Amino acid sequence: MGRMTETVKVLLIINVIFFIGTLTVGEYTYKLFSLWFFQNDNFGIWQVITHMFMHGSFMHILFNMYALWAFGSPIEQMLGQKKFLFFYFSCGIGAALIHSLVNYFHVQSGFNELLAAGMTPGNIYQMLETGQYNTAILQDVTRETLEGMYVAFNTPAVGASGAIYGILVAFGMLFPNVELFLLFVPVPIKAKIFIPVLIGIDLFSGFTGYSLFGGGIAHFAHVGGALFGFIMMWYWKKNQFNQNRWY
Repeated sequence: MGRMTETVKVLLIINVIFFIGTLTVGEYTYKLFSLWFFQNDNFGIWQVITHMFMHGSFMHILFNMYALWAFGSPIEQMLGQKKFLFFYFSCGIGAALIHSLVNYFHVQSGFNELLAAGMTPGNIYQMLETGQYNTAILQDVTRETLEGMYVAFNTPAVGASGAIYGILVAFGMLFPNVELFLLFVPVPIKAKIFIPVLIGIDLFSGFTGYSLFGGGIAHFAHVGGALFGFIMMWYWKKNQFNQNRWY
């Protein structure tokens, strides 16, 4: 974890510019550049990319940019600039894909329950847009199902975390025995142990809804970025990627 490489530096600068822009312009930038559910009126195809440069708070961007510098720089040195960029954006897009698929499952499963309960598609979409519904429907559908649908449909995703998780996986595969120190664990942990545990925590939180690190975290986006990162690194290592660097 030495000097910051050039591509990592450019990505960091772009993220900071976007963050300052959101503080300056305000809510409009979140509506335009965050990743919305694909059936939401705010959705735009460009958001699959732009959401990676949006962050919801100072601590959010601070942790992501620290990880980008600390783990991304050695990965770029190993892969080369072009391959690193391809890897970074592929992990971010993969995270967006998995996150959207999970949201689609929540919306569609609730949609089917509401149809079976006698609601029309128009009434369901109106409910999703306004958040208002007749409480009589709770006799057939749970409040948790309705809330899960509404959150999946109306909550945009922001952050580089999906791409960062891909980088973490790559780091763990390339440097498995490097010892990492964590703020909340005062003992060194090898990357090959720490990173799988971190992904396991996200899986647990995603399936149970219980988050160890607070609410508002897109856990399956993290898992998606990690999955795409693993697939690419496994393929490249299998085919000796370090002998075919892209510059």
